[in-house]
Amino acid sequence: MKHGKNYRESIKKVDREKFYSFDEASALVKDMAFAKFDETVELSVKLSLKKSQSVRDTVVLPNQFSAQKRVLVFAKGEKAQEALDAGAAFVGDNDLIEKIRGGWLDFDVAVATPDMMKDVGRLGPILGRKGLMPNPKTQTVTFDLKGALAELTKGRVEFRSDKTNVIHLPIGKVSMDYAKVAENAVAVVKEIVRKKPADAKADFIVSVALSSTMGPGVQVSVKDMLASV
Repeated sequence: MKHGKNYRESIKKVDREKFYSFDEASALVKDMAFAKFDETVELSVKLSLKKSQSVRDTVVLPNQFSAQKRVLVFAKGEKAQEALDAGAAFVGDNDLIEKIRGGWLDFDVAVATPDMMKDVGRLGPILGRKGLMPNPKTQTVTFDLKGALAELTKGRVEFRSDKTNVIHLPIGKVSMDYAKVAENAVAVVKEIVRKKPADAKADFIVSVALSSTMGPGVQVSVKDMLASV
């Protein structure tokens, strides 16, 4: 893959064989960012998992860095009113289901009460493809709409291991104080460790890397990262 001049200049600043402390890596990623926009900082964590295993959960990041999410809630009656009072952008039942089936997807996250899932399930091919399907594992299928909306507006995000056993998650912006980016990373890794399968190998976390949207990756010392959690 060919890279541009700015990328080639940035990569000269990082030792590709070195494993940096997280503070060093955060500062380096910030220094290497060259885009004219505020690049996103992404954490990548490689896990040692068996074929049948995966890691998936949610975490509330201590430091927000993106615009407030537009939350859609599938609910009826009193629960619909609870969702509106809690700040949901869109609330409804069959009306929203039909609207989405018609192609409308102008929201960032969907939440549903358990009694709505039989009907919402019909949207599986649409919402599932976009990663928007409510799921009990991510606490987006719940009767506690007030609690769910409070966490989502505070910065709750979902993470999951992909087919290569890597978790990729945005944790900040290069414009942020790197200490705040580090705090977000620690919160994510702490949750990943908490979700470690009981029969996972001792070296559960294989590697950790940090990068910006356009910049090169920086290897982070796993030992240093785990010491922080």
